[in-house]
Amino acid sequence: MPSPAPLVFDRERRAEKLAGLRLLLPKLEHMHADAGTLPFGIEAVDRKLPGGGLALDALHEIAPQTIFDSAGAFGFLISRLVQRQDTNAGTLWLVVSPRGLSGMGWPYGHGLRALGLDPARLVLVTAADETRAAWAMEEILRSGAAGAVAGLTGGGLEAAMSRRLQLAAAAAPCPLFLLRPPLAAAATAAVTRWRIGSAPGPRDRFGLLTAWRWRVQLERSRNGQNGSWLMEFDHATHRLGLAAALADPALPESAGRQVRVA
Repeated sequence: MPSPAPLVFDRERRAEKLAGLRLLLPKLEHMHADAGTLPFGIEAVDRKLPGGGLALDALHEIAPQTIFDSAGAFGFLISRLVQRQDTNAGTLWLVVSPRGLSGMGWPYGHGLRALGLDPARLVLVTAADETRAAWAMEEILRSGAAGAVAGLTGGGLEAAMSRRLQLAAAAAPCPLFLLRPPLAAAATAAVTRWRIGSAPGPRDRFGLLTAWRWRVQLERSRNGQNGSWLMEFDHATHRLGLAAALADPALPESAGRQVRVA
């Protein structure tokens, strides 16, 4: 029986395939040079992110520190939609699964407006389960009819689906913000991953709360750096900023002096 013919190593063919893979690499990394970014407008945060902001062609994951921080994580997500809304990029989409809003209630028009989000600019999609929610987000991204997409899901996200959503966001290009439960497995394809915890807010002289504060941790930033900050939401401008340093409650020495009149 004749031996099989030896395989011929084709250098030209190999070089051609490598060149094709190099052209494909930017798509696999989900970064488009012309896609742009969505900056926070906070220099300390933006300098940690490639391009000075959140990539507009990528999946960004948000998770609360604990189940008691879910409302704060939702507020952080809405703040990103508000900033995208202000660029007049297009319609905003919010996809919700039954478990995605567990313990948080339902999106409320007046509440969204208080955060700066115009309910008329938002399309709310309810899905029967996690699989259909992921399918809906992918279809919206691929339609090219979105300025930003946000998803509230209560279960795990398989690596293959995470990859599909990232590819869809990159192809659009359109940012996808995914709010996950605190103990859910991380979305492996996410370009950034944020962890949000509640923090005591400042109060006025009557003891009334004047702003919301969140402990924001950037756990992952592809091609960027991690970081953590204490952020404050301004209800007048609907913007996030770094919380001001707490004032020293001690009065200056001169304030305690008493003037004696003979």
